[in-house]
Amino acid sequence: MKKVLVTVVIVTALAIVFLFGCKNSSKVAEDKKIKIGITVYDQYDTYVSELVKCFEDIAKDELDLVIYNASQSQQTQNTQVQKMIDDGCSVICVNLVDRTDPSAVIDKARKNNVPIIFFNRELVSGDIGRWNKLFYVGADAVQSGTMQGEMAAMSCITDKSIDKNGDGMIQFVMLEGEAGHQDSIVRSENSVNALIEAGIVLDRVGYAIANWNRAQAQTKMAQFLENYPGEIELVLANNDDMALGAIDAYDAAEIIGSDRPIILGVDGTDEGLKAVRDDKMIGTVYNDKEGQARAMFRLAKVLALGGDISELSEEFTVEDGKYIRLPYAKVTAGNVNKFMKK
Repeated sequence: MKKVLVTVVIVTALAIVFLFGCKNSSKVAEDKKIKIGITVYDQYDTYVSELVKCFEDIAKDELDLVIYNASQSQQTQNTQVQKMIDDGCSVICVNLVDRTDPSAVIDKARKNNVPIIFFNRELVSGDIGRWNKLFYVGADAVQSGTMQGEMAAMSCITDKSIDKNGDGMIQFVMLEGEAGHQDSIVRSENSVNALIEAGIVLDRVGYAIANWNRAQAQTKMAQFLENYPGEIELVLANNDDMALGAIDAYDAAEIIGSDRPIILGVDGTDEGLKAVRDDKMIGTVYNDKEGQARAMFRLAKVLALGGDISELSEEFTVEDGKYIRLPYAKVTAGNVNKFMKK
C-alpha cells in the first residue's frame, strides 16, 4: 500500500512539473519575437535612413530587428545576408547596393529557404522571378519624375519671371542620382518629358551625376555657377539631398532671392520638407516612407508566419504577386505642413 502511495505521489509530482514546464515553454514561445534582418546600401542615404527608422518604430514591439550597413559594397552586403541567415532571421529585407547583381543574395536565401523583401532599390524584373519568395516594396519611379516635371511646369507657366533672360526657354540643370540606377534614369527622363508635354521649351545647360549625395551635388552645382553665371533658371534633382546640395552652392556663392533658379527634389525627407516650407525649394515629391515601412512590416510578419503576400491585397495594392508600391504625392508650400506632421 505504501509503495502504491509513493508511486502515486511521484507520478503526480512529475505530472505537475511536466504541465508547468509545458506552460512555461509555451509562454517563452509566445514571448519570443520573430527575427527580421535588414541590410541597407548606405546608412548615410537620408531617405533610406528615415525609412528604416519608420520601420523600427512600427516593428519594435513585435519584431526582433538586426540592421546592417553595406557601405556601398555588394560583397559586404552578400556577407551580411549570410550572417543574418546563420543567425536565424526568418525574413531578410534588402536595400540592394547593386540592383543588377542580386544573384548571391538570392542564391543564399533560396538555399536556406529564407524569403527576401527587396526595398527602395528595385532589382531587375527578370531577377525577382527567379524564386517565389522574392518580393519588392517601393514606389513607381515614373510617377515621381512625372510629378516633379508637372510641378516645375506649373511654376514656369504661372510665374513668367522664372525665364530670367526672356528668351522663351528655360535653362536648366539636371542632378542625377546614380549612373545606371533605374530611379535616376526614370526620374530624369519623365521630369523632362512632363515639362515638354506642358509646352515648356527647355535648354539643358548642365548635367551631373551626384550619387544621391548632398556634398557632391553642392560641388557639381558650384561648378555650374562658375560656368553659367546667372543663366540657370531651373534645377531638377533626383532626390532632396541633391536639391539641398544645390541650395548650399547658392548659399556659399551668396546668391539670393530672385537671382536663384527654382529648385525641385524628390523624396520628401525631413530636411527637404523644411526647405519647401522655407521657400528654398519650389517643391518635392513625397515618397511615402511611412506607408512603405508599414508594408514591409506587414509583409515580413506574414512571410515569417508562413503566409503569402496575397493576404495583404485588401490593405495594399499587390502587383503580380511580387510587388507592393505606394503612390507618390506632390508637395508644395501650400500643403507641406500636412506632410511634416506625418
